[in-house]
Amino acid sequence: QVQLVESGGGLVQAGGSLRLSCAASGRTFSSYPMGWFRQAPGKEREFVAAISYSGGNTIYADSMKGRFTISRDNAKNTVYLEMDSLKPEDTAVYYCAAHRLIFVVRTDKGADYWGQGTQVTVSS
Repeated sequence: QVQLVESGGGLVQAGGSLRLSCAASGRTFSSYPMGWFRQAPGKEREFVAAISYSGGNTIYADSMKGRFTISRDNAKNTVYLEMDSLKPEDTAVYYCAAHRLIFVVRTDKGADYWGQGTQVTVSS
């Protein structure tokens, strides 16, 4: 069992930065690939980024490449999402997930565990 709690969301101006954290409980955190997803009002939840269980491999959605950076610290049971050059269209609720298949499916289908989400609002 893995419980996930996101934090770090908030209101930021366009061009600004935020760092999201996802703290996990449970001894098996380091065995899961982890991902970040987001859901804007009226839209489906979309893939943002993923990181392998060791942190050695990462993948990003095309629109986030070069602006977002995913990382993890298994000693702290935490995964991070550094978001730079934020745009109003990045406004969404951001979720982290423990997802064994994320590198294969790159969607939220089949995720093992979810956090409750943290709101990110980017003003223009």
